[in-house]
Order: sequence, then structure tokens, then C-alpha cells
Amino acid sequence: MKYRHILITGGCGFVGSSLALLLKTKYPQSRITALDNFSRKGSELNKPRLVEAGIECLTGDVRYAEAFVPFDSVDLIIDCAAEPSVLAGKDGSPLYALETNLWGTVNVLELARHTNASILFLSTSRVYPVNELNEIMVTETDTRFEIAPEQTIFGMSERGVSESFPLGAARTLYGTTKLSSEMLIAEYALLYGTRAIINRCGVIAGPWQFGKVDQGVAVLWMARHVFPDQKLSYIGWGGTGKQVRDFLHPDDLFDAVSYQLEHFDTLAGSTFNLGGGVSHSASLQELTQICEKITGQSITIDSVPETRWGDVRLYISDNTRFEEISGWKPKRSIETIMRNIHTWLVANQKIVAPIFTA
Repeated sequence: MKYRHILITGGCGFVGSSLALLLKTKYPQSRITALDNFSRKGSELNKPRLVEAGIECLTGDVRYAEAFVPFDSVDLIIDCAAEPSVLAGKDGSPLYALETNLWGTVNVLELARHTNASILFLSTSRVYPVNELNEIMVTETDTRFEIAPEQTIFGMSERGVSESFPLGAARTLYGTTKLSSEMLIAEYALLYGTRAIINRCGVIAGPWQFGKVDQGVAVLWMARHVFPDQKLSYIGWGGTGKQVRDFLHPDDLFDAVSYQLEHFDTLAGSTFNLGGGVSHSASLQELTQICEKITGQSITIDSVPETRWGDVRLYISDNTRFEEISGWKPKRSIETIMRNIHTWLVANQKIVAPIFTA
């Protein structure tokens, strides 16, 4: 058996639970443990699904080394635990984000050092600096901002942002903690031989995600159309809803992760962008059109012209590096992602409506 025991931190969150279930299908004989502190609203709803699939679920907080005491033998750690809000620390203490995203990684690295486990680290596109991202040259259409043919920033092209995009400026507290974790992983690799692969993910979206204004926008957008009594706004960049992101279905993420796990020996030490890319990108305005098409609902969306701190006009992942190595490409379209989300919301209205309408 390739992986006897797989530990997934943040394992009852959206990404962690999605990967856990898919891994259990791929490695049915493996012991898979999900560790979560259940601080994210809705994460408790994922626990029964995991238990039913034969996945162990333990309550524990990655901020504290004691949470890792039960794990004396682990082959693989998939680190999905994070405070993912781009607004984390802006209007209050930064400690929870710092301790979860940075010290949590230290505890994961220490477990890997003692058990000789490999680490698959889910980082974020937010490691790329905000001001530099907002200096990407764009053109404007009726519904979106698009990447201009000519670019002046190294690491930027019509394919999107590559791994060589400059990292030398501020990027939000969330992005800084994740980049710091990446750097710690590199140090552990050098000092202790820790084997790790880092994935800088764009927007991941799908069923069983409990989206908020500052994280999980695709699910939030559909939820506002299914439960239309809540407010929705185009915020920033003139309030037109033309800001653009790429979107990745968790099944497409798993396809990439699956390849990496099967080729860990050759890919250890690598950092990859993983996102939807240009072909799987949409503006908020275009996301609204897709939601209207799927639900038949047209809702009022407010316009807030002022751009918030930390907002980015356009981000699209250039996946070229990983695509050339693996042949992987995202397969699920944005409409497929949004239809999957809609089906899930409608089928589970009784349990999810209180979360999205609170």
C-alpha cells in the first residue's frame, strides 16, 4: 500500500473533506484521518459524510502541538488547515490567522520530521503581492477585465500569473502567512530532508463549501440566488462586477493531487500554480449571468464603487509548469461548477439555509 496513513489537517473543511472522500475512493485500504477544530461555520456538516465513508474525524487545533500527539505514524500529511480570509486581521487581532496559518505549519513540519511523513501543502494565489497584481495590464469589455496582450511584469502573460511572478511586496496577512509557510517548508527540506510539494491554488469552488464575502465567492453568489432575501454587491473597481477570477472544481484539484501523490519522489521540492486558468475564469458580472440562467432568479445587486483594502482586479493562474509535467488540465467548466453547487444547495436546503441566511 502506497500510503498507509494519511492525515488531512482542516479535514472537515471544504477542500479537506473533498480530498478526503476522493482519497478514500482511490486508496480504500489506507487509514485516512481528518483533523479539524470546526471553527468554520458549516464544517460540522461534513463530519457525518466522512465518518460514513470510513474516515476518522478528530477534533484538534493545528495551533497547538498537543493536537498532533495521537499521530505517531503518518506517511502523508495534506495540510489544508487555514484561516483563509483575505480580510483576516484588518479590523482586529491578527493572532488567529498567524497562529493557524504559520504556527500550524510549524506543527505539521515537526510531525513530518518525527514521522518521516511527506507533506502536500495547499498554499494560495494570495502569496502574490496585491499592488503588483493590480498593475497587470488589462483591457475592458462589456462584462469583464481581460489580460492585455502586452505585459510589463516578469512572470505575467496572456496565460495568467506564473510561479515566477515577483513576491517582494505586501500581499495581505493571509497571503503573507502562507508564503512564510512555504519558506519554512523549504528550510525543513534543506535541514531535515522533509519531502514536500506546494500548490498555490486559485479559487476552488464546489458543493459543501460555505462561502462568505471574503472567501468562497462562487458558492455565496449561487446561495444568494437560491435564498434571495440576502444582499449581494459588486464591490470595488467602479462597482461594475468586472473583476475576474479563475475557478477550480475540487475534482479537478484532486486529479492534480492524485498525479502528485503517484509521482511524489520526482516532484518533491516543487511549487506549482493550480487554478482554472483563462478558460475557466469569470467576472462577478458573468457569474451573475450563470446563476440567473441556472436558477431562473434575477436579483438586485448593489454597486459599491470604492475598492476595498486587499482587493485584486484580476487573478488567473498560469498552470503551464504543472501541465507540461503531468498533462493535467482542468476539465469542469464554471457552469458545471455552479450547477453542482446549485444542485447541492437545493437538495440540502434545510441544513444549509440557516448558514447562508444568518
